[in-house]
Amino acid sequence: MEKTKIVTLIKEYETIIIHRHVRPDPDALGSQAGLKELIKNSFPEKNVYIVGEDDPEFAYLVKMDTIADEVYQGALVIACDTANTPRIDDQRYLLGETLIKIDHHPNVDQYGDLQWVDTFASSTSEMIYDLFNYGKNDGLKLNDAGARLLYAGIVGDTGRFLFPSTTKQTFQFAAELVTYHFDRPALYQDLYSVETHILRLRGHILQEFRMFHSGLCAVKLTKELLKEFDVTADETGQLISVLGDVKGIKAWVFFVEEDELIRVRLRSKGPVINEIAAKYNGGGHPLASGATVYSWEEAANVIKDLDEVCDKF
Repeated sequence: MEKTKIVTLIKEYETIIIHRHVRPDPDALGSQAGLKELIKNSFPEKNVYIVGEDDPEFAYLVKMDTIADEVYQGALVIACDTANTPRIDDQRYLLGETLIKIDHHPNVDQYGDLQWVDTFASSTSEMIYDLFNYGKNDGLKLNDAGARLLYAGIVGDTGRFLFPSTTKQTFQFAAELVTYHFDRPALYQDLYSVETHILRLRGHILQEFRMFHSGLCAVKLTKELLKEFDVTADETGQLISVLGDVKGIKAWVFFVEEDELIRVRLRSKGPVINEIAAKYNGGGHPLASGATVYSWEEAANVIKDLDEVCDKF
C-alpha cells in the first residue's frame, strides 16, 4: 500500500526535500509545508526542506528554504500537488535518490519511484492529513503549525467547502484540524482579503462579461488591461472565481496575456474541461483546469472547443 511505503521511506531517509508546483496555490503550499511540519515534528533529527520560488501573495503561509545542490545527494524527494513534471517548481527534484509523487489530479504523467494519487481527495492537503492518521502508530505527530497549513490547503482547494470535491471525509478532517490551536479567523482574513486594484478589475470583469448561448463565458485579460488596472499576471488567480455565481453559467475561461504566452484558466459547473486543457498544453481536474496557448488565434480555438462542450452538456 502506498501510504505504508511512504511512511517507511520517510522513516528511512535522513534528508527529505519537498517540492510542489509552480505558481502555487494554498493547497500546493499547504500540502508541501504541512508535510514538512509533520515530518519535523515526528522526527526532529531529520533534515527536511521545502523548495521553490517564494510567492509574496502567500507570505503569510510559509517561506521556502534555500539549499545547495549537494543537499539532494542521497535524499528522498517528494513532489506534492503536481500532476506533471514540467510543472514541478525547482527542477532539481531529479537530483535526489528516490522520488515520491503525492497528488490528487488525474495521473496522466506517472512519474516517480512511488506514486500515491487519489483523485477522490478534495486536495493534496487532505491526503497529507490522511497520511498522518494512517501513520500515527509509526510515530507521525502533527503540530499546530502543520494543522494550520493543511487546513488552509483544504479550504483553498474546496472553495471554502463549496466545490463538489468536498466529501464527508473532507469535513471530518477539517473538523479534526480545527481542534488544533491556530487563529482560524486570521487565516481566513489572509486567504480572502483582496487589494483595491484587484477589486477594481473584478468590477470591470463583472461589467463587461458576456455569456454565450451555450452557457460559456470567456474573459480576455490583455497586457494592456492588466497594466491599466495595475494587476500582475500572477494576481489574476484571485479573479477566477468571480463568475462562479452567475446564474445559467456552465463554464468559464480566463485568458491571461503574458510576454511570450497566454495563460488559460478554465472552470466548469458540469461540462468536462480537462480534456480540452490537455489539448492545449495543460490538464487538471474535470471541473478546474489550466492550459497554455501562444496566440489569440489559438485562444479562439479554445473558446470554440469549450462552446461545443457546453452546448452539448
